[in-house]
Amino acid sequence: MSKIPDFDDLPQVKDMPQGCAWGVFDKDGKKDVYGTLNNITPEILKSAYSELKDGVSVSLNWPIGAIQTPGFGRKGLVHKVVSFVDTPLASHGYDDEVEFNTQCSSQWDSLCHFHHQESQSGYNGIQTNVKALEQHYGDEDHDQKIPTLNHWHKRGGLVARAVFIDFKKWADEQGRKFNPFDSDKISVEDIETIAKKQGVEFKTGDVIIIRSGFTEGLTGQSGEKQSELMGSHRTCGVTGDVETAKWFWNKHFAAVAGDMIAFEHIPPIDPKTGKEGSVAGLVLHQYFLALFGMPIGELWDLKALSETCEKLGRYSFLLTSAPLNVYGSIGSPPNALAVF
Repeated sequence: MSKIPDFDDLPQVKDMPQGCAWGVFDKDGKKDVYGTLNNITPEILKSAYSELKDGVSVSLNWPIGAIQTPGFGRKGLVHKVVSFVDTPLASHGYDDEVEFNTQCSSQWDSLCHFHHQESQSGYNGIQTNVKALEQHYGDEDHDQKIPTLNHWHKRGGLVARAVFIDFKKWADEQGRKFNPFDSDKISVEDIETIAKKQGVEFKTGDVIIIRSGFTEGLTGQSGEKQSELMGSHRTCGVTGDVETAKWFWNKHFAAVAGDMIAFEHIPPIDPKTGKEGSVAGLVLHQYFLALFGMPIGELWDLKALSETCEKLGRYSFLLTSAPLNVYGSIGSPPNALAVF
């Protein structure tokens, strides 16, 4: 697109709130499934390669089984090792069999993960159900009707310039009290202040990554301690309101990510009553995933990235990511690397 409309200039979509970007990225009469990844044009991607200077790469993936007892009623990791000795292969070797909920460690949320609640619709007005989203071998949405993560592979995965906002480091330096396991908030003002301090310039097509300290607070803890820390279902995150959603859209990011379990704080605040509500009221999830088509990365491991950025003295880099190529991929390990 030569000009991406700002939030207030987005064309009105019937029966939807202002800020709904359905149709903005459609092309030749075909509904789009990539959302804000469309902000990464070939020209922007070529420009992103100027970030490669030091020959250093950092993995941003937290272990799949890092949370021993996941919260929100989710199933934990099941890992089975199969020996070849007692199989028809009759040889010395092994296979892995892994079963896991994609929301229990580092992942991308697809644009089907969380719908706009009032309309019950995902990105671009898609209406879904469990049957439509389950794996069907040989019938894997080749026509790209559902905006799941497997379609990223057709466009070559995600490669983009990324910018890192090290909120935890800044908050520690400021002596600011911040509890990752309560609904403490990271505001747009905080993000802009840290960006200025770090010398970060936001550009169209960037992926913004924010460190709160959430995954670090769980790393190395016993399953019992992890359950205690997450048991209240109160977690830190970016302020979840419409003004914040507007700021992120107007920066024309390709995606957002962080080490928080939901990127935005939980529980959300009901704008009508000013009181805490249920997860159905998550504002950024509804705007980012369902209305904007902006993927959300959660539970990323950002400690080594923080150390690397401080050592190199810069907070922008090339990000590569290729989630699992599975139809119906509502969430997937990001397989993300920061390359400097």
